[in-house]
Amino acid sequence: MRNWEAHLHFRVHGSASNLFGDGFAFWYVDPSNRFAGPVFGNQDQFRGLGVFFDTYSNHNGPHSHDHPYISAMVSNGSHSYDHDRDGTHSQLAGCTAKFRNRDHDTLAAISYVDNVLTVSTDIDNKGMWQRCLRVTNVRLPTHFIFGASAMTGDLSDNHDLLSIKIYEVDYPKRSSDIRDLTTDYRNIEPSAEASEPEREHVDQPVPSRWTGFRIFLLILFSLIAIAAVIVGLYFYYTKQEENRKRFY
Repeated sequence: MRNWEAHLHFRVHGSASNLFGDGFAFWYVDPSNRFAGPVFGNQDQFRGLGVFFDTYSNHNGPHSHDHPYISAMVSNGSHSYDHDRDGTHSQLAGCTAKFRNRDHDTLAAISYVDNVLTVSTDIDNKGMWQRCLRVTNVRLPTHFIFGASAMTGDLSDNHDLLSIKIYEVDYPKRSSDIRDLTTDYRNIEPSAEASEPEREHVDQPVPSRWTGFRIFLLILFSLIAIAAVIVGLYFYYTKQEENRKRFY
């Protein structure tokens, strides 16, 4: 299909209120893709489109969005998704979407029509689409495959993908547009001209050896040592005072 739209009916839920993750992804990728790896359960350096429904913030450098967060990335097989920084170095665009632990249906629509990628959601049970992102000049070949994957790590959650419906979109060709006559869409490379501004990469900090329990023990032993010094000084001066009275 040259132009298409995918509708996702999903539910992300769990019992944890603070620590949960990591999320799931919708894919339009090369048929040789291996659905196993670190990018929400898919391989890194994929060829095609990934739309990420990210529930947990892994970043250690500044970015301006909250989670859950929906973002899109296009790769020609040479770009890596930086999971520890929530993909903010490679995303085309994104939006915050509070889709986790809703007590009603949550839906998403991913549309690719005339080289325009649009992602919309209905997570408030209003029966109408709300645009999340729209990116122009996105080039995706035909004959790729649709797929989905999810991932949990040290944190867990339930990612229920209840249905995916794919529709071909009948887009009227403009008489002045000769691209469809001159372009072999099966063999074009996945690409996108637009992306969010780069932010500075911040190296992941080395975890401190001073865990909360160790800090607690350090404080406790310090207080015990201070108390022992105070008690020792008290008895010392008391003894000195008794000796002085005995002398007089």
